[in-house]
Amino acid sequence: MTHDELIACEECDLLQLGAPPAAGNALRCRRCHAELRRGRSNGPEFALAFTCASVVLIVISNLFPIVGLSLNGHVVNTTLVGAVRMLYEFGTWPLALLVGLTTIVTPVLQTLAMLWLLVPLHFGRLPWRAAEGFRLFQLARPWGMTEVLILGLLVALVKLAHIAKVVPGTALWSFIVLMLLLAAAAASFDPHEVWSRITEKGGARAWPLPSIRFRRNAITASAYGLALCEECGLLVQQPSDAAKHVCPRCKAPLHQRKPASLSRTWAYLVAAMVLYIPANVLPVMDTSSLFGSQTDTIMSGVVYLWVSGSWPLALLVFIASIAVPMLKILGLGYLVLSTQLHSQWLPGQRTRIYRVIELVGRWSMLDIYVITMLVALVQFQALATIKAGPASIAFGAVVVLTLLAAMSFDPRLMWDALETERVHSE
Repeated sequence: MTHDELIACEECDLLQLGAPPAAGNALRCRRCHAELRRGRSNGPEFALAFTCASVVLIVISNLFPIVGLSLNGHVVNTTLVGAVRMLYEFGTWPLALLVGLTTIVTPVLQTLAMLWLLVPLHFGRLPWRAAEGFRLFQLARPWGMTEVLILGLLVALVKLAHIAKVVPGTALWSFIVLMLLLAAAAASFDPHEVWSRITEKGGARAWPLPSIRFRRNAITASAYGLALCEECGLLVQQPSDAAKHVCPRCKAPLHQRKPASLSRTWAYLVAAMVLYIPANVLPVMDTSSLFGSQTDTIMSGVVYLWVSGSWPLALLVFIASIAVPMLKILGLGYLVLSTQLHSQWLPGQRTRIYRVIELVGRWSMLDIYVITMLVALVQFQALATIKAGPASIAFGAVVVLTLLAAMSFDPRLMWDALETERVHSE
């Protein structure tokens, strides 16, 4: 691509011309300042190198122990798979499924998807069923939470240090490096560049836009009957035949706006509101020891970290596990309600609120990973055992539901009210 191309913003639908940015620079929407393109130097090559290194570390991280706990000569070690299995054996299978998907399955799928696409291109060949590979990558990317797992391990180690001697395992260090490599691979992986290379090699047809005539009262893609594919980023003319509303390049469903966006967001939000109460009131952990039994809520865990002197971690857990879920629910509720009321008030600021909600949402999983490590390691039979409480399942559901709510909300709807008023006034 050597000339300006027609680009539709994913967050406000503004139609604009943009030239490919230089390496290290970013092209941003001139209305809502969302990032449209980022210039990368040899992005696919760097992404392939990081991904190949990630494969090795994924194997090490899942085969070797993450951490061990030594008490009176008795040592308990656990791997990540072992921790998930322990949750399942104690009856908290929904929690085991959530932890397994976000820490084992999705990082593996994301890595395989990038290898699927990048290895053939590196050797001058076309990826087999490239569209499916891209869709797998887009599906797995939001749910991989290795960086949150590392922070959860840190909090768990602080708590465990008050119980017994902590012995860091090989997988702990490999997970830290894996977190950095996966982040670097995802940052280097540019779908636009990869699709461009596939098209150059003849593996995909170039899809030129029909010639459009710019009108004074039409500035968005939808005003010209154009739709942006959410999977591959192709901007195409919306077909008149409803049966053909699929992206011609990746075959994903094609919509000018996310279908039933507001109703689906409300459904997820209401469910999250209902579960937020038991998640914070019921015990999240049950501890049995020689001195009796004790139940802990999320807030009591924050208090324990604070009084034990680990106030930075206490503040971190409070923000991630209590403040962030509540603020996400309130923030998304405000965005959905103002959009339903066709509010034209500060759409730029509301778009920034949406970006922050998307950015911080995954960090609410912190407490889930802390519980997973404690349950897996504190199993000293008559001396001390820890089990996940009913609040852990409710809290995990709140995190998933708020993530789904953010994914269901279409920020372009916030700008539609402004466009309608502008067209009527002209």
